[in-house]
Amino acid sequence: MFNAARIIGPAIAGILVARIGEGWCFFANSASYIAVIIGLLMMRVPPRAHVPTGPALAHLMEGFRFVARTAPIRAILLLLGLVSLVAMPYTVLMPIFADRILHGGARGLGILMGATGVGALLGALMLAARTGVHGLGRWVTFACGGFAVTLIAFGLSKNFWLSTALLVPVGFCMMLQMSSSNTLIQSMVPDHLRGRVMAVYSMMFMGMAPFGALLGGALADRLGASLTVTMGAVACLGGAAIFGLRLPKIRGEARQLIIAQGMVGGEPVQEMSARVVED
Repeated sequence: MFNAARIIGPAIAGILVARIGEGWCFFANSASYIAVIIGLLMMRVPPRAHVPTGPALAHLMEGFRFVARTAPIRAILLLLGLVSLVAMPYTVLMPIFADRILHGGARGLGILMGATGVGALLGALMLAARTGVHGLGRWVTFACGGFAVTLIAFGLSKNFWLSTALLVPVGFCMMLQMSSSNTLIQSMVPDHLRGRVMAVYSMMFMGMAPFGALLGGALADRLGASLTVTMGAVACLGGAAIFGLRLPKIRGEARQLIIAQGMVGGEPVQEMSARVVED
């Protein structure tokens, strides 16, 4: 639903911006939240008794400590944070590409964002077709590398339709990396720490994005949007290479964590345990 909306929304927005202007689009966006608020108010959730669990800061620090001492999760989150910081700002700079570089205007922006959504939808469907977590570490590596390579090509492209075509694999690889990382982390984290560790995941994924947008805007103002996106993608490619080189060293610990949580990528626990011992 999320990625389908990413396809339909920008396409509609591109037409509306050209017809009625940006102001009315912002108004329509704000008005759409009324339906969400009404839906939330209609919910009737049974109250639950509050159970004291200790200081919130202590729980937060426990999550950070678990991430810091768990090599597979730490590596995945560091790569995710790098991508959010240096590569994801391409979405913030998309209006510059659509208008000044590719000369597509508001309609072109809708097409470009829609192409990213098509790729993201395909990536989500591909991951949904999997039945286990075995091999997802390689998926993270190749998806991050593919995202970087196609983003470099997009940054260098001056043709509108070539750029549109390149954004399909950009969205595909981006979604595949994010979703695979999420799945792997949830498979390795104990139940009592899942909320805290996923909070760290959200900090690296969404929390780094505003800093990346600020950095990307500042660099684009001085170096240009094309060079900024290309430089970020090159850094992202370096991160994928480092993660890929470290993957054999952390794979054993990742398997042990998955076995401990009883989520064994579609294979029997005994078989996976034997493979871990052999490795």
